[in-house]
Amino acid sequence: MKTLTLFALVCAMMALTGAAAVPEEKADEDQTADINLAKRTFCSTRRCSSGWTPYSGRCFRFVRRPMTWAAAEKNCMSMGGHLVSIHNILEYLKLQNLMSTNRVYKETWIGGTDAQEENQWFWSDGTRFNYMKWCRGEPNNSLGKQHCLDINHEGYKCWDDLQCNRQSPSICAKKI
Repeated sequence: MKTLTLFALVCAMMALTGAAAVPEEKADEDQTADINLAKRTFCSTRRCSSGWTPYSGRCFRFVRRPMTWAAAEKNCMSMGGHLVSIHNILEYLKLQNLMSTNRVYKETWIGGTDAQEENQWFWSDGTRFNYMKWCRGEPNNSLGKQHCLDINHEGYKCWDDLQCNRQSPSICAKKI
């Protein structure tokens, strides 16, 4: 309990220190950025509710219950988020760690789709589709019906486009 109280006091002190700048004193941009980074890094664990894992300004949650892609997205939205978007290798590794069970990586829905226009992939959360980890030969839109993004295809840690009505676990994300 003492640790939690100390943690809350340090976070409050950091927030007040950043907010209490005197107008005549202009902190340089680097110092302000360092303070903001410290606040986000040190205090971010308290901003994700139970069952969510904080990382880089977002909270992640692995949902084990198999659902279709649309049902998984709707489920994430009911919790205040979307199916996860992935923007770099560090986020991808964090997610792999989050969902691995005894080094078993289940095929899992993430928020990518090209259902509106073939081979025009976007994230359901509206962020830029700027990172990809496709399996060899993917996306292939087999039979013209694969429009939803799945990771850990056939046990590999890569991406595949699959039919959206397939039942898989999913990962949700929301901003802190």
